Amino acid sequence: MQKRKMFPGVCSWQPYIHSAPGAAWAPPWAALPEAGGGGGTGGAAMRFRAKIVDLACLNNFSRVVNTIARLAKTCTLRLTAGKLYFILCDKVANGGVSMWCELCQGNFFDEFQMEGVAADHNEIYLELTPENLSRALKTAQSAKAVKIKLTNKHCPCLKVSVELPSLSSSSRIVTHDIPVKVIPRRLWNDFREPRVPDFDVSIYLPALKTMKSVVERMKNLSHSIVIEANLNGEMNLKIETDLVSVTTHFKNLGNPPWASEDGCQSSAQDRDLESMAEARIDIKKLQQLLAGQQVNPTKALCNIVSKRIVHFILLHEDVSLQYFIPALA
Repeated sequence: MQKRKMFPGVCSWQPYIHSAPGAAWAPPWAALPEAGGGGGTGGAAMRFRAKIVDLACLNNFSRVVNTIARLAKTCTLRLTAGKLYFILCDKVANGGVSMWCELCQGNFFDEFQMEGVAADHNEIYLELTPENLSRALKTAQSAKAVKIKLTNKHCPCLKVSVELPSLSSSSRIVTHDIPVKVIPRRLWNDFREPRVPDFDVSIYLPALKTMKSVVERMKNLSHSIVIEANLNGEMNLKIETDLVSVTTHFKNLGNPPWASEDGCQSSAQDRDLESMAEARIDIKKLQQLLAGQQVNPTKALCNIVSKRIVHFILLHEDVSLQYFIPALA
């Protein structure tokens, strides 16, 4: 039996029952024309399909998607031959956060095939609701295999087919159709990789569980939080209101070495080691990052541009996640 589930979105879907319950999943490819003319490609077709068999890889991918779902209601999925990117580009100037999550596809997928809009633009950009993808993957916690494919029957969708273990010889396959919007090439420049800001201080973060606990307590007292740090490995989290002032101090965190594009050390290294750089940010946005992340990074750091922005970087051997929170006026 094959079940289809359609998440709320731009399409409606009629129930569909596979005519051969024991048949292997082998749908035909559906070539997807580029939306909006794609900047002169003549409606070039796009194709994508991938497969995960290894359960550890599937769990790791699910954790990444769960993290994205808790950080963004909608995001852009960028597909290239070697990597996947989850991108959120809210305008920082208007108080929005930005996110850039990068995955090497070879560390997650057993099979990965894609064709972009053209040979010289071999990429695909899709807008989706990550919560829908997260829910689909929750049905795959004990799956034998998961297949993801870009289709275009009633509308553009990512079809997630989950092959579940069965006591009989028949396969149990659950299929989720996740609506997506194809982003035309003329808009791709809106989703470029963010530049590392010319920061004043870069510092390793304390244990994220500890930091999360501190921020959650402070959130009950203030709507904003001040993050300040110096080049001596010291960082403070502060809230200040008319009624209370609370500061949590962290020491001996260490400062990562950075080099500028010309190979020289970053200009931040010229600062007085004790001089603090600080930014006041929305405490709910910081709490959302700390509570939502399931990447379990081996390294976590933040770059502070005084009174402008805080740039967080979470690094795992398979994943890098960048998160930008603008400073409050």
